[in-house]
Amino acid sequence: MTKPLNLKIDRSAKTTLAEQIRHGIVTAIESGVLEPGARLPSWQDLAAQLGVARGTVQTAYEKLNAARLIVASRASGTRVAPRPRAVLKSEQQRPDPGSLLDIFQEMVQGPGFFQMGVPATETFPAKLIARIRANAVRVEASAAPIYPDRRGELEFRREIAGYLAVARGIDCSPAQIIVTGGYCAGLGLALRVLGLEGEKAWIEDPGFPFTRKGLEFARLFLSPIPVDADGMDIDHGLHHAPDAKLVVVTPGQQAPLGPTLSLERRLQLLEWAAARAAWVIEDDYLSELQLMGRAAPALASLDRAGRVIHIGSFSKTISPKLRLGFVVAPIGLMARFAEVAACLAPPPGPSVQLATAEFMREGHYLRHLRHAKRAYAAKRKDLLAQLRPHFDADNVVATGLAVLLRLPDGTSDLAIAREVLAFGMFPAPLSAWYASAETNRSGLLLGVATSPTKDLARSCDRLVDIIRRFS
Repeated sequence: MTKPLNLKIDRSAKTTLAEQIRHGIVTAIESGVLEPGARLPSWQDLAAQLGVARGTVQTAYEKLNAARLIVASRASGTRVAPRPRAVLKSEQQRPDPGSLLDIFQEMVQGPGFFQMGVPATETFPAKLIARIRANAVRVEASAAPIYPDRRGELEFRREIAGYLAVARGIDCSPAQIIVTGGYCAGLGLALRVLGLEGEKAWIEDPGFPFTRKGLEFARLFLSPIPVDADGMDIDHGLHHAPDAKLVVVTPGQQAPLGPTLSLERRLQLLEWAAARAAWVIEDDYLSELQLMGRAAPALASLDRAGRVIHIGSFSKTISPKLRLGFVVAPIGLMARFAEVAACLAPPPGPSVQLATAEFMREGHYLRHLRHAKRAYAAKRKDLLAQLRPHFDADNVVATGLAVLLRLPDGTSDLAIAREVLAFGMFPAPLSAWYASAETNRSGLLLGVATSPTKDLARSCDRLVDIIRRFS
């Protein structure tokens, strides 16, 4: 608690005393007077302080507990539950509501239930990684103070090349791999290398909002291409923008709808790219995290003309805090990628690369993926079981590492997503993934990895109640 908690009750008001107490504590939590972990008075002590019956305070506490705003324990007493920390107005000015920056700030708060793009904490091998990273830091500190390879540590690039050969079907050399600070850094590097300002680019619709914005920053003219059960509709692109010079696609598990780009469309896309001298950026979204069956080989594994630039990341498989990813450059662009990276996009420090290389070399990475996939499959099954009784079957869809709740037309998924923030839930609004208001659909994307392991039913009931209130 950072400030004194002053609860006031009005016995002449129509609102019950228990509701006044509940509302006062909720206000204190949301305004930051009561921070996560702050201890509340026992209901006996608060009743004596306010001059009300103990049962009145107990009723208020029970409602707060049901809303998961407080946690009661015999050992530590009653405390404010962990929840996203509100950004204070004094810290920064709020961006325009609904803007990409506004959505980004909501995405990076947390941790929260149903948050997308974040691995589960319970499957993260924290002690093992801490030990490996500590050793890597010691090695880095004792090494000669010289500039590291701007393409990334050779040891790490060798491990990535070996992993890609086994898991993604890509035959590449360490010299083709450029280590980056995550997917967005890899995309920025690729766009600098290609230099396609003023050209047309195909993007998936719906697709990752930050990819779309990144292409706009690179001054490309965007051609949104619809997505169906077979992935990006290549025929639509050939008909509406055959002269495009770039395609950005998530062929393994389309983000956010989940389908795999069919083999027929993969071959069609590669044939067109080779004939038109166009480039394809493959965002290997979720990589090996295919929960049903084996993941499809990477699009780059089929590329014989050297037109595919493959971008991977360790953010969803290990942790986004690593800020670690990589680009596999076609042989014809290998030198250009190395030059641009050296001048404009150096990789993260050597220690995090060397630690991740050891994590992979000792077999921990593949074991971690197997363990995570089993855990996520069980979480997804439980989440679907909780949600399907409340919605039509067609409106609850498993999409990779998320569950999509389709909402009625006209329902504001942005408003619902903001409303549930107060309860520590972070579903992503589907409408933000569409390129325009004319094509967008309303829905919520619930991250499977961060689905709660305890009180899942209560979280889902709360979410359903809020959805019904806004629908």
